[in-house]
Amino acid sequence: MLRKDKTMSDRPSSIDYEGLLACARGEMFGLGNPQLPLPPMLMMDRITEISADGGSNGQGHVVAELDINPELWFFPCHFVGNPIMPGCLGLDGMWQLTGFNLGWRGMKGKGMAIGVGDVKFSGMVTPKTKIVRYEIDFTRVIDRRLKVGRANGKMFADGELCYDVTDLKVGLSQE
Repeated sequence: MLRKDKTMSDRPSSIDYEGLLACARGEMFGLGNPQLPLPPMLMMDRITEISADGGSNGQGHVVAELDINPELWFFPCHFVGNPIMPGCLGLDGMWQLTGFNLGWRGMKGKGMAIGVGDVKFSGMVTPKTKIVRYEIDFTRVIDRRLKVGRANGKMFADGELCYDVTDLKVGLSQE
């Protein structure tokens, strides 16, 4: 199901799994523009909220969820006897959502993570976790030759804060 955003009436304010896969295949924003990775690197199952002017800074936000299945590919190898989701995958999920928001806004170019400020881990995602929620809050969007989204992000496991990230940076390049 896709709901429309009030401020950008031609864009959905939520995206289901099939919509995320369409983005990964280059069908949502067009090839050569922001694309999500295909599974198993796609780190969300749905986007529940997205805007260009929401969030605590009024610069836009994204809220997404990942259903945790104990059979996910990373649990058997990270780590034997102590399975946890690698921290880099949660961070990548935040970068994925930051870049997706730029494409959703209509910006063109190939997406790339270009930096992060502080990353604080205070919890873990284990096979017992049911759901991960990401909250991305934009602090600045630059729409020039190089498009850049800057945001802060939080990742929750079953409602408990696991990651607190400042100054995520994703750029879009025409090259």
